[in-house]
Amino acid sequence: MTPSSVTPRRVVIIQARSSSSRFPGKVLEPLLNLPLIVFMATRVRQSKLADHVMVATSTDPSDDTLHRTLIEHGIACHRGNLNDVLDRYYQAACAAEADHIVRLTGDCPLMDADLIDRALGLLASDDLDYVSNIAPPSYADGLDVEAFTIAALREAWQNARLPSEREHVTLYLRAGHAHLRTANWSGLTDLSSLRWTIDHPDDLAHVKGLLKEIGIDAPTGFDRFDIYRGIERRNLGAGAQHQRNEGLAKSLAAESTSHHIG
Repeated sequence: MTPSSVTPRRVVIIQARSSSSRFPGKVLEPLLNLPLIVFMATRVRQSKLADHVMVATSTDPSDDTLHRTLIEHGIACHRGNLNDVLDRYYQAACAAEADHIVRLTGDCPLMDADLIDRALGLLASDDLDYVSNIAPPSYADGLDVEAFTIAALREAWQNARLPSEREHVTLYLRAGHAHLRTANWSGLTDLSSLRWTIDHPDDLAHVKGLLKEIGIDAPTGFDRFDIYRGIERRNLGAGAQHQRNEGLAKSLAAESTSHHIG
């Protein structure tokens, strides 16, 4: 725990890779003439509380172009293990000398910096180990935010054993360990049926269509409320009906099957 007299170093770490099974290379797909990951990082940098923003990608050659792109756009990048994402993420946090961390995934280009600040504020003011807006979700899919302390992340890194816990960074922290102080906050209205994340090509087409219809032509200068109002005003659709957190569901199903076989 960081002493109360010392301001914690607050770091946003966006995890991203190019080898997505459902949409390979999605983080480099163009969105308003920027690579999607650059579009997202530009929005994330609008946070008033974060001291640093970085991307955690892998050392696999498939992520060489992603790494070069980030460096060309002045975005900090840490490279680590492709498959042990928890280790990659923890090493990135250590390299950034983070005390409080916000975890985002690189397929959420419409991320709202206000939600990042809310998570960081709650983590500090309520003296929590972990806080999120995902359990249960009430914001659009693509506005998922988790914040936690470096001590909590270190505990997960040291103790997580299941393959799903190594692949999905915060699964251990969300497993109900009694000693961890956790919390969730919800929006005033349940808008979890809206889909703004990019898992499939049709998701990207939907987000591009939203931005065009609403008249957005830059990564900054708008927030989630502008999008909500645009959707309502123009009667735009919620987005493709894909399962939320497909990757996690796939990992847990595989783990369950292997346990039954064993």
